Amino acid sequence: MNSIEASIRNTKSKGEVNSLRQKGEVPAIIYGGTEQNQKISLLKKQVKYLIDQENFLSNIINLNIDGQSIKVLPKEVSFDTLSDDPIHIDFLRIVKGAKIIIEIPVRFINNDKSPGLKRGGVLNIVRRKIELKCATENVPNELVVDLEGLEIGTSIKISSITLPENVTPTIQGRDFVVATVAAPTVFKEPEKPAEEGAEGAEGAEGAEGAEGAEGATAEAAAKDGSEKAPEGEKGKEEQKKDQKAPAEKK
Repeated sequence: MNSIEASIRNTKSKGEVNSLRQKGEVPAIIYGGTEQNQKISLLKKQVKYLIDQENFLSNIINLNIDGQSIKVLPKEVSFDTLSDDPIHIDFLRIVKGAKIIIEIPVRFINNDKSPGLKRGGVLNIVRRKIELKCATENVPNELVVDLEGLEIGTSIKISSITLPENVTPTIQGRDFVVATVAAPTVFKEPEKPAEEGAEGAEGAEGAEGAEGAEGATAEAAAKDGSEKAPEGEKGKEEQKKDQKAPAEKK
């Protein structure tokens, strides 16, 4: 369990809260139970260190406030939109005998000891977190799933996970799946030789089309020339008639 020092704060305005943040502190509040809400502040460096730890929102923290030790559970963290620094934290007071609903992360171990995964199977994770109803004094940090000996086609259900005492999933009435060891998926690539053959066929068709077009053009030109030839001969005969006309008048 992580421990952190905290101080009681008596801020009453936004200006006082902002002044607190400028000094490198993070305002927070403790609520829950029969006691009144308590305003506190924590050093930003310590808060950032805790946030960087795995599963921050599901770990119980021990707050030392003026010599008094209080167990709390982080419920919500607000961050600055520009600097991404924490600017406020809500803590739930741990009261013995009370129950809370919380999401607990799932961790998978012994991947290298699963025959199914060794043969190329894939771990298909259905739920990375599971919502549980827990006694506040018995909140688990994580749920562990052991993959040792699992073959392809195995379904890991909530019933196969050992839960602490007085801890139950919020989903009742069915043994829901947490993960499966699935068969590998094989993708078949298209055959490249078939594509090259198709390109060659297209090229041959294009060449034949070009040759046919050139032949048609030449044929059309020859035909035009033969049709124009009689018109040229007719023109020569008309010119001869014009030259003979004056001689007949004399």
